[in-house]
Amino acid sequence: MAQRVSSDHPSVTTVDATLSRNGRTDRPRVDVPAEYADQFPHDEVVRLALDGTQYRAEVRTELASDGLRIMGAYDTPRLARNPGEGENRLAEWYRATDVDFGRTVHLDVVEEGFLYGLRIPGDRAVYEATESPAESLASIARDLESED
Repeated sequence: MAQRVSSDHPSVTTVDATLSRNGRTDRPRVDVPAEYADQFPHDEVVRLALDGTQYRAEVRTELASDGLRIMGAYDTPRLARNPGEGENRLAEWYRATDVDFGRTVHLDVVEEGFLYGLRIPGDRAVYEATESPAESLASIARDLESED
C-alpha cells in the first residue's frame, strides 16, 4: 500500500545537488556531490519522482569527482539503462522550470536505494512511497529486463 510522504517529513533527507549541462548540449543532468554518495546506489536504476510522477533513473558514478550523476529520467528501467531509446523526462522537467544550469536543486531521499525526488529549492513535494521490492525479487526483475 502506498503512503504519501512530504519533502518536509522528518524521514526524508534532502541533498543539495546541482543541475548541470551535459557537455555542450542543453540536456540537463543532476550532479550529486561526493559527500552524499553513500545515500545512493552506484550504477543502479532507482525511482525518481518529478512533479508527482515516478520515473526510472540510473545513478552513475562520476569518475572525475567521486560524486554521482543522474543523466535522465525515463518511463521504464530498461529505458533508463538505454537512454537513446526513450523520452528523457528530466529534460521535460528542466524545460518546465526556471532553474538555470549551475543552480542548486533538492534531491530528496525518500527511501534510500529505491525512491528519490527532485524539486526546486523552496518548493514542497509529496511522494507516493511504496515498499521497495525484496532484493531477491529485484534481482529477478533485473534478470528479466536484461533479456528484453
